[in-house]
Amino acid sequence: MHSFSIIIPAYNEEARLPATLEAVVSYVGAMGCGRFEVLVVDDGSQDRTAEVVKEYSQRHPEVRLVSNPGNRGKGYAIRHGFQQASCEWVLFSDADLSAPIDELPKLIEAVRREHADGAIGSRALDRKLIGVRQSWFRETSGKFFNLVMRLITGLPFLDTQCGFKMFRLEAARLLGRLQRIESFGFDVEILYILKKHGYRVVEVPVRWNNAEGTKVSLWSGLSAFLDPLYVRRNDRQGLYEDPGRSQ
Repeated sequence: MHSFSIIIPAYNEEARLPATLEAVVSYVGAMGCGRFEVLVVDDGSQDRTAEVVKEYSQRHPEVRLVSNPGNRGKGYAIRHGFQQASCEWVLFSDADLSAPIDELPKLIEAVRREHADGAIGSRALDRKLIGVRQSWFRETSGKFFNLVMRLITGLPFLDTQCGFKMFRLEAARLLGRLQRIESFGFDVEILYILKKHGYRVVEVPVRWNNAEGTKVSLWSGLSAFLDPLYVRRNDRQGLYEDPGRSQ
């Protein structure tokens, strides 16, 4: 069986983390992986997020706290997790488990079947799998964002923003070196980087439920429309070249 690093970005998640960690550790542990680790990346939380992780890790040493230098954003937290990951496959999942952890076998099967380097969960491929939907405004904005994103970047995916993605460790380490966007628009950037460097990523329909208490503000959501333009600018400036890949 494959080994897994599971990255969970967390900002003020003390209330949700105990149940989330229990679900992830129980499920992945029961899969019979040779090894797994859970990296909770604390993004400068102002509550007891860090303490909750430390307390849980005393009983489950496979859980580890990774601390950002202050509140830097979800993109920074994921990049920090990529840099710390050590297992063969690297999954990142939202702390609210809006895509349940038991959807992981769908990603595993997809990369095996397609001989791919990664798989991303998608809400758009089969919307019947959505249990609790977002508001009409957020769902419509998401569809419009995807259209704009595909026109600007040339990426083929129908849903880049679902927080349930898995990559080979080699690909994750590449992203840890090259990723630039620290906000919520980072998903587009990492998929663009992987495509540029020849990694194959497949899109997989997964179950998903909108969770209350989202950390994505209206402004953050609107500002994400600029991120595909930043990605193209970064590429033109050569920021996605990787001299370290040949080392």
